[in-house]
Amino acid sequence: MKEDSELLPALKRRESEAFTQLFNLYSDKLFRLASSLLNNEDEAECVVQDSFLKFFEKLDQFEGRSTIGTWLYRVAFNLSQDILRTRGRNTPLFEDRDDETSLPIPAVFIDWNNLPELSLSVDEMSSELEMAVANLPEKLKVVFLLREIEGLSTQACADVLSLTVSTTKVRLHRARLLLREALAQHFQGRATRRAS
Repeated sequence: MKEDSELLPALKRRESEAFTQLFNLYSDKLFRLASSLLNNEDEAECVVQDSFLKFFEKLDQFEGRSTIGTWLYRVAFNLSQDILRTRGRNTPLFEDRDDETSLPIPAVFIDWNNLPELSLSVDEMSSELEMAVANLPEKLKVVFLLREIEGLSTQACADVLSLTVSTTKVRLHRARLLLREALAQHFQGRATRRAS
């Protein structure tokens, strides 16, 4: 697998193996991001195709100041935002108002060290986590997906989303808190049902 420093020159030489490697490296990742934002697999497929087309169109102008992956994620994110706008979505995915005072305060407290793990199936836990992630506010969900699911660094997430690193960290922290709260409510409800 070539690093960006080797892959970019090969792409600029129009080597078909490099294009195949690029697609294999990023197509699934871009699809996961787009489908998570759009909740529509057909639109997500279009985003993936359009992201690669834009990359190929701009390839000769790409200077490598960011990684290829960061650039592709950014394009996929922007294309997804465009689709959401055409759907008539009034609220943008991002607003610049991120103050620490609005961090969520847990309504449910649960001892995470004493969860009834043995009674929970992996499928149930995965399903609850997926539902909790899907219900995150969009601006938190995309940061969580890029950082925790796709494994991008905090700096790369900030670059993709045109945010500062501190704003990215705050949003990631908020996403984790909201996920913890959602899962705590589920587990508390489950424990209450079992006790009755």
